[in-house]
Amino acid sequence: MRAMILAAGLGTRLKPLTDSTPKALIKIKGRTLLELQISKLKAEGFDQIIINVHHFADQIEDYLKQNNFFNCSIEISDEKEKLLETGGGLKKASHFFSDEDPFLVYNVDILSNINLNKLMDFHLVSSSIATLAVQDRSSSRKFLFDKSNTLCGWVNENSGEKIMARDAESELLTYSFSGIQVVDPKMFKYFPDKNVFSLIELYLAVAKKENIIGYVHNEDEWIDLGKMENLHEAEKVFDNIRSTYLI
Repeated sequence: MRAMILAAGLGTRLKPLTDSTPKALIKIKGRTLLELQISKLKAEGFDQIIINVHHFADQIEDYLKQNNFFNCSIEISDEKEKLLETGGGLKKASHFFSDEDPFLVYNVDILSNINLNKLMDFHLVSSSIATLAVQDRSSSRKFLFDKSNTLCGWVNENSGEKIMARDAESELLTYSFSGIQVVDPKMFKYFPDKNVFSLIELYLAVAKKENIIGYVHNEDEWIDLGKMENLHEAEKVFDNIRSTYLI
């Protein structure tokens, strides 16, 4: 199976660590975030991976070469000249998914014991164009779903900004996005005519025409490794879930 690891971000929330190191090479328990994600993907059958790079891209490429690409089929999507955001990054890498099978997109800066095969199976029976892993946890920005977990909108609870993609016939449910998703290549026909945009922007536009479904995984561990204050907590959690990373 194919997957994309989003690793091009600037890692501004991890400064000063990312002043000289890309976010993907920050370490937890002596293992880089990139190694953790590659190991998890391999453990669950995602053995063809594309990784987008921008911030200190050469360090990531050298790291992969020095580790023999972790004995995995890995391709680099080069964004050195311009950071394309998450949606633009997927657009540039879309050639990698020419087999027309659904694929996984996974943020490099998360730690979770989510079962990716269950997520994929859920997607395959849902007939949705994308399935978003979500949780009922504290976050200022949340997706809005109807009672069937179909994406209807997005809200920033701090600013009050709200974007609706479709009307809901039931009370809206709010969930935080986990940075993990399964995408059908049919999504590509909805790419906007620009190169820099977010996946959130894309999903909200597509949700007006297609079903995008939420996969609730409240029972799983999940930590945002893009925050400095979470790195220490992640080390404690990692000891409990390391088996899911084959380490």
